[in-house]
Amino acid sequence: MKQPGPGGEPFVYLASQSPRRRELLTQWGVRHEPLLPDADEDAESLEAARPNEAPARYVQRVTALKLEAALARLKRRGLPPAPVLCADTTVALGRRILGKPADAAEARRMLADLSGRTHRVLTAVAVGRGARRWAALSTSLVSFDTLTPTQIRRYVEGGEPMGKAGAYAIQGHAGLWVSRIAGSHTGIVGLPAFETAGLLRAAGLPIL
Repeated sequence: MKQPGPGGEPFVYLASQSPRRRELLTQWGVRHEPLLPDADEDAESLEAARPNEAPARYVQRVTALKLEAALARLKRRGLPPAPVLCADTTVALGRRILGKPADAAEARRMLADLSGRTHRVLTAVAVGRGARRWAALSTSLVSFDTLTPTQIRRYVEGGEPMGKAGAYAIQGHAGLWVSRIAGSHTGIVGLPAFETAGLLRAAGLPIL
């Protein structure tokens, strides 16, 4: 069942503040409308990890929580019905979850830990429409070159690591350090193309 937007075209609500996810949906020709938290919503608390929680379990649980919060938001605001899309990305070094750095010092530590090693990037995606839910998980491997303290310091001073899982953005300057990836480049950016398209098709959107 296709949901018409304000202009009569099917669309999806994107419950994410990530400009990269908006850009990817636009690139794929998917019409989308923002569905962002209200000022009194404690959205950050949804991302808290539980003790000893496995990275894959963590990112899927957080995405499911975000989706339920967004669907409640949609109902509360009385907006036109349409599928709601949520996603969450985390970086994992073994079982250790590397979320968004709290400050520059933590960003430097994360990048030093990733230097010269291969880590996982996990992006969970979920779509909800009415009482129905669809979900998928993208897992990719990313190998970093060995970084010097000067490279790390300059990168952190540029501000790019802040707000990014693992303290880096592959589509930015950190992409120069990536020697190899295995998996989904768009998943590493924050919204895996293949998995997202499958979920949106299931929810009734016309996707190529």
